[in-house]
Amino acid sequence: MSLIDDLNWRYATKKMNGEKVPQEKVDAIVAAAHLAPTSSGLQPFKVIVISNPELKEKIKAVAFGQSQISDSSHLLVFAAWDNYTEERIRAVYAYANSERGLPESANADFVNHMVTHFTAKTADESYQHAAKQAYIGFGLSIAQAAELKVDATPMEGFDPAAMDELLGLKELGLRSTTILPLGYRDTENDWLVNLKKVRTPFGEFAIERN
Repeated sequence: MSLIDDLNWRYATKKMNGEKVPQEKVDAIVAAAHLAPTSSGLQPFKVIVISNPELKEKIKAVAFGQSQISDSSHLLVFAAWDNYTEERIRAVYAYANSERGLPESANADFVNHMVTHFTAKTADESYQHAAKQAYIGFGLSIAQAAELKVDATPMEGFDPAAMDELLGLKELGLRSTTILPLGYRDTENDWLVNLKKVRTPFGEFAIERN
C-alpha cells in the first residue's frame, strides 16, 4: 500500500481493545520520530514510552479520562526542551562532529551563530519553537503507525503541568506537548470506526499560485 492508502486507513481511534502491539512495531514508530527532520538538526525533544498499566491509569486521570490511554498497548509522550541553552546546543553539534569524524573547528562559526540565535529567545519562545519540532516527529510516528496497521490517537487533551509533574519532566528540562496511545481498534465499540473519513475538499485545501 502507498502512504496515502495508509493515511486513508487510519483514523483517530476512540476505543481500543487492549491488544498488545509487538515491540518491534513500537520501536519502529518511535524510530520514525527519532529520524524526523528538526530545525538546525537540534532534535529538541524526547519521546517517553509507557506500557505500565498503573502509570497509564494515572495519566488517564490528568487527560480527561480518555479510555484510549488505559486501553492502549503503549503510550508515547512527546516532550520538548523547556529552553535552548548554550550547553545543549553545543552538545548536539559536538556529538554530530564526533559521529562524523570531524573536529569541532569544522563548523565552529555555524555553531557559534546557532548559540547566539537560539539563546536570544525567551524560555517560552524556546519551548514553543521546540514544541513545533516535536510535532514533526509526532506526525511521522502517526504515519509510521498507519503503515504498520497500528492504531494511534493524537491527543492534546491533557493537563501539561500535571503530566510534567507525574513523569518528572521538569527535572529533565522537558515539557510535555502531545501524547499518542498505540493499540488496535475495538471494532465492536468504537462509534467512529465505520464512518467515512471527511476532509476539506482537496480543491479547496491546496491553493495554487502559478
